[in-house]
Amino acid sequence: MQYTLPKEVLTILNKFQKAKFEIYIVGGAVRDLLMKKSVSDWDFTTDAQPEEILKLFPDGFYDNKFGTVGVPIGHLPGEQRRHLEGGVLEITTMRKEGDYRDFRRPTEVGWTDKIEEDLARRDFTINAIALGFTKGSDPLEGPTLLIDPFQGQEDISSKIIRAVGDPDQRFKEDALRLIRAIRIATELEFDIEPKTLQAIKEDAKHIKEIAQERIRDELFKILASESPYEGIVKLREAELLQIILPELESCFGIVQEGPKHDRVYDIGEHSLLTLKHTSSKDPLVRLAALLHDIGKVPTVKVAPDGNVTFYNHDTAGGRLILKIAKRFNLSKKQSDKLFRLVRWHLFTVDERQTDSAIRRFIKNVGLENIEDMMSLRIGDRLGGGTQKAVSWRMEKFAERIKQVLKKPFSISDLKVNGKDVMETLAIPPGPKVGEILNKLFEEVLEDSSKNNKEYLLKRIRDLD
Repeated sequence: MQYTLPKEVLTILNKFQKAKFEIYIVGGAVRDLLMKKSVSDWDFTTDAQPEEILKLFPDGFYDNKFGTVGVPIGHLPGEQRRHLEGGVLEITTMRKEGDYRDFRRPTEVGWTDKIEEDLARRDFTINAIALGFTKGSDPLEGPTLLIDPFQGQEDISSKIIRAVGDPDQRFKEDALRLIRAIRIATELEFDIEPKTLQAIKEDAKHIKEIAQERIRDELFKILASESPYEGIVKLREAELLQIILPELESCFGIVQEGPKHDRVYDIGEHSLLTLKHTSSKDPLVRLAALLHDIGKVPTVKVAPDGNVTFYNHDTAGGRLILKIAKRFNLSKKQSDKLFRLVRWHLFTVDERQTDSAIRRFIKNVGLENIEDMMSLRIGDRLGGGTQKAVSWRMEKFAERIKQVLKKPFSISDLKVNGKDVMETLAIPPGPKVGEILNKLFEEVLEDSSKNNKEYLLKRIRDLD
């Protein structure tokens, strides 16, 4: 089978071939080629050692003990680097590894010239396939030789994620593979082979050895996929969600009443369904949907008649979100958005609210987050069993927000200014000017019809 590759990739392959080195495309790139998916992340392995790779690419850099040389794509002509992402190509010397002691990195690395030994150290069979050249073939025509010692092609056809060799050993080598298995299965819509899944469950505790930032990145990739709901369900089935997000796991088993005549969901089920029905593609918004009700656990109260309440669960949820954001080392901007979406998700939908009430809502949620908050509210409704995504009242409320946004929103929008105050009262610049403008603004917030110059000039005199 002939594979059509970008010119820049062929350029890399040709350079190694001319230097009489073996060179292979490996990992997800081969998997995606076989699945006829677009490839943006190209990885290569070679029998050339790092120093020899650097001779071929003098602009490359090598600052690790794992045999990976980074080659900036800037050395390639612009036309030849248009398919590449990230700015750097990674070319790794074929290697075999020693013992692992920290569930992340090998204690020692040895080079090999046998591609099969290199593939044997990889995580899953679908990623343990190499694409190279048959002897005498023209590199510019592309590689045609597939090396697949672990039947990865069969697992691609069967849509199966299977560990290479002993799954327990693979996960103890690198515990990040535990969540990577779920992430890849989610993105590709594959199932996890039973022995591999069982090993994930047994080794789930080792995910604690991995930096939270790396776990966060994999979690966000799951949430950014086309099937985030299924991905989170897989995480829970694999007994990883319980460790990664214990605040969410504690929601399962606490029953809350659904809408009249509909089934009853526990908080955990409702949270998963809210995620499923939240239309936003933003993984941060999807995380907010998943966690929006975590504050119900510490606030649950069951009355003698069986009625369940969760007073101030939005406030409690906001506090928990800040802890999660810190644990995942989210940026200040990400933390703020996640907090706002959870803390203020319990807003009143009423088209009769005053302008000032709606302005407070906008201020609390953040103008840039209004659309995402509405997406979460729709997910919340559908996740609770409501059949209709948007009620007529919610539509009216959304219209009121648009109307208010067209009206004055700051003191600078008033039809009078500081000069008008000073001229009307014949006073010099000073604190009193600001005090009067603030009072006028408060009145206009309550009733935007008052924002006309004649009325405000009269009020300036009344407030003197």
